[in-house]
Amino acid sequence: MSIWTRIADALAALAKGEGLSAVFDRLRSPPERSIGFTIAVIALGAKMAKADGQVTRDEVTAFREVFVLPPGEEANAARVFNLAREDVAGFDVYAQKIAAMFGPGDPVLVDLLEGLFHIAMADGVYHPHEESFLRQVAAIFGVDERCFLSLRARFVPESGAESWPDPYAVLGVTPETPITDIRAAWREAVRECHPDRLHAKGLPDEALRMAERRLIAVNRAWEEIRGRQAA
Repeated sequence: MSIWTRIADALAALAKGEGLSAVFDRLRSPPERSIGFTIAVIALGAKMAKADGQVTRDEVTAFREVFVLPPGEEANAARVFNLAREDVAGFDVYAQKIAAMFGPGDPVLVDLLEGLFHIAMADGVYHPHEESFLRQVAAIFGVDERCFLSLRARFVPESGAESWPDPYAVLGVTPETPITDIRAAWREAVRECHPDRLHAKGLPDEALRMAERRLIAVNRAWEEIRGRQAA
């Protein structure tokens, strides 16, 4: 039985009118822990899509890019997403539930924040309400300012900036940072987001997929910086 089917079964078992937050609270032990994690992440993603006041087709598409749905499970996943948009619980409730599963600033939480940035920028506009949403989630997750700005640099272009982000910002360093320290920052970023490490912790495929995206970005940033240093 797939995780999406187990989620749908959990939803169907609830009393009428009980919200997604209550669904999450019922799912505390493996494999239900993975179900609870997925429900909370979907809820947070759905609320991110609605942060600027409306859910666009591009944002729904972006969500599907982060959460690649298995064949035949689209209806179950859509049900969870739609319930999350209508649920009365605030986004902070789900952020707190996810944060409680991990330590402050855990790499998984960084990966999830990255996925939310991906959804926020799907329509090509970074709305002030989305900035507020993401900053509050980052605070709940225990993600520090440098990491937050590093993620934002990857997704939100500054006025007049090129399409590819500043590689120094991606790694949370500056052009003045010694190359040895930049290399150390790159290695730490690789260690934290490497899919093999996260897979060993038994995390769902959704979390691993986001980690793979980040790994590609930090490696590309390091290669660009190293090339500039060698020039």
